[in-house]
This record gives sequence, structure tokens and C-alpha cells, in this order.
Amino acid sequence: MTAALHLGTSSWSEKGWVGPFYPPGSKPGEFLSLYARRYDTVEADVTYYRVPDRRLVEGWRDKVPDGFQLAAKFPRGVVHGGDGPTPDGANVLVSRVAIDEADRFLEAMAILGPLRGPLLLQFPYFNRAAFARAEPFLERLDGFLERIDPTVRVAVEVRNKNWIAKPLLDLLRRRGVAMALVDLNYLPHPDELAPQLGGLDALLTADFTYVRLIGDRKATDALTKTFDRTVLDQSERLDRWAAVIHALESRLKDIYVFANNHFAGHGPATIDDLQTRLAGLDER
Repeated sequence: MTAALHLGTSSWSEKGWVGPFYPPGSKPGEFLSLYARRYDTVEADVTYYRVPDRRLVEGWRDKVPDGFQLAAKFPRGVVHGGDGPTPDGANVLVSRVAIDEADRFLEAMAILGPLRGPLLLQFPYFNRAAFARAEPFLERLDGFLERIDPTVRVAVEVRNKNWIAKPLLDLLRRRGVAMALVDLNYLPHPDELAPQLGGLDALLTADFTYVRLIGDRKATDALTKTFDRTVLDQSERLDRWAAVIHALESRLKDIYVFANNHFAGHGPATIDDLQTRLAGLDER
């Protein structure tokens, strides 16, 4: 088995891409259809801030070709517990608002039909005021995942590095949910995690994986505000990611990779660079 590799970016709406990625003069309403000519998947960031209405999702559906995969984030009210600056541990996943937003989000994304990609539960870093230990969070996560139709592909991202351990992985594996593999400046890289957990297979909890190249937001913001070009040399990290992804291709059905502008300054350039490195490994 060789995994289908889906490479794309986190969002498609960056105005700074007009010129270097989108043709000069492109309008925002054209961005998604233009994007879909280059890549076969994208991660919708907008759904983190609000549940999309039917008209919006139908618009997305009508702008992309068959075979495209539109991944999306669960809303903030679900994973953050509210609109405050810090996560509200009492409400994460269980409040009436969280359940309502999750149900409406799942209903909206179902409109995409076969174009619906994995749906991401992107949790923030939880301090002890939110969750004193991992166990209460895991219990709550298990109950939340139980409510979701198992035919819906779901990925989970946690940002408490000590929680990326056997209890979380076992829970996700039992539910057929992928653990997101994340490049974030304060989280260990998968090639560091794998030896600690017993090997690369320990990080695989579903028949697909979900990779997010996020990087260091502060470092990138200090160098650019337009995201129209690469401003950070991430060659070493991309080589490491290419090696991990290449190793996973024989183990999974699908691999989704999304590059954020903050990884190196320009999401499309990051994906193109990674694709070149992967092609080089395939030729060996």
C-alpha cells in the first residue's frame, strides 16, 4: 500500500498571494477555484472563528473539482471553551455552546459530501487552571468523539507536549481518530517523539495522518506582513518532515499536509519545496 499524498496550505484567502501565487488582479471570490488548480486539498481556517452557513459551504463545494479534499477546523467554542483570551476548561467540549457549535459545524461540512476532508480538533495549550491533569481532558475527549459518526475523519491536535503519550494515543486509536503531527516551535518534532514512544507506528492512530507545518508565528511576523515570499530558511526542518512523510507512505491510506504562512513566510512556497524534497526521496 502506498498512501495518497494530499499537499496544501492552511487557508486560501491571503491577499498577499495575488501576484506570486494567484494571477495579478485576482479577486477574493476567485481564490478558491484558482487554488484548486494547483493543489488537491486545503485547510479551512475560517471555520475556527464561526460555523459556516449552508450558502458558504455550497459555494466552496461548487468552486472545487471532484477529488478535492476540504479539511476544516472545529469552531473555537468547541475546543477553546469560549471567546476569552484563555481557554475555559469548564466548557471545552461539553458546554451547551460547544455541543451546539459542533453539531452545526458537522451538519454544514456534510454538505461537501465526498469533498469533505478530515475535520480538526485544534486544542490550545491548557494550563493547570484549565486542566490540572491530562486524564480529565482525555475522558471528556472520549465522550465527545463518541458522538461523532465514525465515517467522519477527525484529527486531534494537542499542544501540551507531555500529553502526547500512550493514554492519548490509545484513545485516538480506539476511536479511529488521527493524532495531528505538528511543527510548532514549542512541540517536539515527530522524529523526536517516535523513539520515545516505541517507533513511528506509535504515532499512527488511524488509516490517515494529518500534518501541520505551523512554525514560529512571532519569528515570521517580525520579518513579513504580506506573506508573499519565503523569509525563513526551513530547509533542515523540511528535510526532516520529508523523511518522516516518506516513511509513512507505506503505512497509511492517506497523508494530509498543510503549510501555514508562518512556517517560512509563504505557504505555497513551503508546500512546493516539500514536494520537491519528497520527489527526490522517491527517486532513490
